[in-house]
Amino acid sequence: MPSIFSYQSAEVDWCENNFERSAVIAEYYNTDRTSLFSFLLLTPLNLLVLEAFSELQVNHGTFVPLLLAGVFSMYFHMTLSYVGQLLDELSILWTLAVAYSFWYPQAYFPKCIKTRRHFFWLTGTTTVISTLMSFIKPTLNAYALNCIAFHLLYLTRRELKKCNDKRVHRMAAVMVMWWALAITSWISDRWLCWLWQAINFPYFHSFWHVLIAMSLLYCCPLVIYFDVSYEMPSFKPKLEYWPSDSWPVVVPYVTLEEPHKQC
Repeated sequence: MPSIFSYQSAEVDWCENNFERSAVIAEYYNTDRTSLFSFLLLTPLNLLVLEAFSELQVNHGTFVPLLLAGVFSMYFHMTLSYVGQLLDELSILWTLAVAYSFWYPQAYFPKCIKTRRHFFWLTGTTTVISTLMSFIKPTLNAYALNCIAFHLLYLTRRELKKCNDKRVHRMAAVMVMWWALAITSWISDRWLCWLWQAINFPYFHSFWHVLIAMSLLYCCPLVIYFDVSYEMPSFKPKLEYWPSDSWPVVVPYVTLEEPHKQC
């Protein structure tokens, strides 16, 4: 019986041909795109977006699991090991758990939950149970994690109904566009591998890494915008783009208009 750390011991194997370009990297393009966009680009950019909020004590630790998710995803696609698969999937689960814990609007708490501290316990308990259940049928984990996106889209839709800022609606539309392209690439790689193998283009999972990273680059400032609206109503958040609105590729971020002091 192969070790759970052995190469290709995972229950999942993506469409890209294994060891085609490297003797030590099973899926070269999946590993490369993961390291570049999820690890080297996405997390530092999001931390820069949060830098303006350091004096307001916005929680930077939320992005630590995201950093780990990039590292574990690299390890999984490099080895296709069973341990790599679980670490890849669980790191995404833990990232979502931390994000929900800190940023889930209190207005949407279940009626039995009265404080953020109680919600932490609920999220933690749910995460522990979900982590244990992940070992039962690992092949289903990725599908379950992708389904969480529908809840996030539902929350975004509810928030947009209460917001008249055209920039916010534009950013949400761009985020959804990148997510739709990302999930299409993921499903295409999973279900139409025979087609992409036939035309020698089995790289759609690597596109998933790039596209979901772009979606998150827009998602994080959007979440911060809504979080400020709930948690710091005296401040007026505003969405901005770096380096300029006119550039085709931009880094979105949030600025705050400080409240005027009352005499």
